[in-house]
Amino acid sequence: MSNYNNFNKSLEQRFIKYAKIDTQSDPGSPTCPSTLKQKNLGQELVNELLEIGVSDAEMDDNGYVYGTIPSNTDKKLPVIFFCSHMDTSPDCSGENVKPIIHDKYQGQDLVLPDDNKIVIRMSDHKDLKHQIGNDIITASGTTLLGADNKAGLAEIMEAAAFLMKNPEVKHGTIKVLFTPDEEIGRGVDKVDLKKLGADFGYTIDGETLGSIEDETFSADGATLSIYGVSTHPGFAKGKMESAIKILAEILDTLPKDTLTPETTHQKEGFIHPVSISGQVEEAEAQFIIRDFTDEKLAQHGTFLAQTVEKVMAKYPNSTYNLEIKAQYRNMKQVLDQHPKIVQYGIEAIERAGVVAKQQSIRGGTDGSRLSYMGLPCPNIFAGEHAFHSKQEWVSVQDMEKAVQTIINIACIWEEKG
Repeated sequence: MSNYNNFNKSLEQRFIKYAKIDTQSDPGSPTCPSTLKQKNLGQELVNELLEIGVSDAEMDDNGYVYGTIPSNTDKKLPVIFFCSHMDTSPDCSGENVKPIIHDKYQGQDLVLPDDNKIVIRMSDHKDLKHQIGNDIITASGTTLLGADNKAGLAEIMEAAAFLMKNPEVKHGTIKVLFTPDEEIGRGVDKVDLKKLGADFGYTIDGETLGSIEDETFSADGATLSIYGVSTHPGFAKGKMESAIKILAEILDTLPKDTLTPETTHQKEGFIHPVSISGQVEEAEAQFIIRDFTDEKLAQHGTFLAQTVEKVMAKYPNSTYNLEIKAQYRNMKQVLDQHPKIVQYGIEAIERAGVVAKQQSIRGGTDGSRLSYMGLPCPNIFAGEHAFHSKQEWVSVQDMEKAVQTIINIACIWEEKG
């Protein structure tokens, strides 16, 4: 059993340092990483890994950070990796983040100083009920905080520092992987699996204390292009077929009280338009399609295609193209074949004195795709809450439990090896 503690406050200091570095990713950029500024954090992480003795730490040209904590046991064990992502969401500014520590939270409304309209209330954030007496970190009201996923980065770094400093805590070879561009769905596009050299791993990118997620959405993306008929608007009678209006009609025909993110929860899926653009002659919409089973996902794709076809039938001189592409698949299909990975994760959480909650996540993680690349990878809590928003917050004490969990996972695989 490890005896990690955070007496010197190194955990929150690390987290605050990372949060202040702007790493917002950009879905419109074709490069990897999508924004060069992500490498500023990558370089900082490499420097810190080298400082704690991870001698092979490096960042590659694509912004991925790798490092190895060498085995200190004679047992032949699988190689585990721990993974978090460096980028923050494009949904909310990540520039000039000013983290604030609210010591010993007592249930009060947290009014953020740089915009007092941004208030974090217990009535809106149920998990705050369990945080009385804890230290809560928020941003200042004009940006997100970046706990998604800089809490995970700080937790992995703390665990790595602890393991390097305490050789009496026995473990096998452990790899560290920090990825760019997870928030825009490209987090493992260019990961070097050979360099990583691991058998399986754990992403540290979950929400509530104690959660371990072994099930994600299956996900497709769809691009719908409408090609209308453009003529001079003064002489358009009986001729013009506006791609903009056709697209609007298709969106209006899709269900409003079901199959949307705002009307679904738990294991219900959706078809969600995320962007539209266009002129009279040509208009385009991007969709994300989500569900927990591949069958239902395929049904949603078929339903979208049928809806488009039905509307297009009214516009004989216009044409369209609908392209549906796979994004990631529910990792449960892979993890169920390797039950020990989740079982040991649950045991590690419980050894940290926390009730483990095995659950599904209405989203995807780098672990979803890594699982299908041959590296089964459930998701462990990092303590991040209200992510992608100015109300984002994290609890220092939850982060400490995450560090403890990471160390426990390393120990359990060694003990049972």
